[in-house]
Amino acid sequence: MIMTLLFSCTIHSFQSSVFFAPPHYDEPFFSRLFAFLAIKSPMAFWDKISARGSVEDRRGMVSGVSGIGLTGIALFVGINLLLGNSLPETLDRAIQLLPEMSSSNVSRNHVDYEGEDSYERFASTVLGSNDEVWRSAFEKIGKQYVPPRLVLFRDQTPSSCGGATSSIGPHYCPLDSTLYLDETFFDVLTQKLGAKGGDVAQAYVIAHEGGHHVQNILGKLKTAARTNEESVRMELQADCLAGVWAHSLKDKSVFEPNEISEAMDAAAAVGDDRIQEKAQGYTNPETWTHGSSEERVSAFTRGYEGGSLETCLSRTE
Repeated sequence: MIMTLLFSCTIHSFQSSVFFAPPHYDEPFFSRLFAFLAIKSPMAFWDKISARGSVEDRRGMVSGVSGIGLTGIALFVGINLLLGNSLPETLDRAIQLLPEMSSSNVSRNHVDYEGEDSYERFASTVLGSNDEVWRSAFEKIGKQYVPPRLVLFRDQTPSSCGGATSSIGPHYCPLDSTLYLDETFFDVLTQKLGAKGGDVAQAYVIAHEGGHHVQNILGKLKTAARTNEESVRMELQADCLAGVWAHSLKDKSVFEPNEISEAMDAAAAVGDDRIQEKAQGYTNPETWTHGSSEERVSAFTRGYEGGSLETCLSRTE
């Protein structure tokens, strides 16, 4: 079973829906703690949104290997093989990760995370606005919407999908209906993947994972392994659902003019073709699990312009 997981190269076979698969770099950039709100571009008017979602802040917690296990290692190896890294190199890196993952004495300043900080408020606001959209949409089709939880963490934390690590990137675990996010990912998005960044781009990532929660409630996420083609279809649908969320804020004066382009830029930055090109110098469409940059932007735009749940469901059923 473990060997099947290692070489399937299908993210969803790990029972977790990953926003994007980070390329492998020798520099341990995920361990650096950047300030999330050090953004040069203008901020959207998030204070115009009163809704709040359920956010659990674990960034000051110490985690050990118990929450990660073999599934986390298998996922790390599978992602790196997908991106074209050699097996010896990937296994080398996985072995190096073991001491980091098994450490029970991770040094962290708990004072930094006492109380609700600006990032936690931001994440709660974005999640809450997503909840409002989908609660209303589900009422229209006679279904009940149960809001997800969002866990903020650093480095690694336990989850029902074998553990969440920064190396995996933002992802949704259908087994515990939870979004997992280490916000240092956004520095990777700008510094390694060439995105322009910005708070709207970051909100898009949360909305994308919230889209997977919608799929989960509707029974569209399968815990069994899927083909790459099916995986791409689910990821593009989640991008479309993120677009529906953005559409819901159109008339609330939350976004500055043209600020929605930040979300589209982020969608393009995490296209499989863009990631593979940067990681290995060429693309291989047969291994794609999330869709090309053009496909991801197109899916988001479709949801943003259509503005309804039906807009996204009609393209995949």
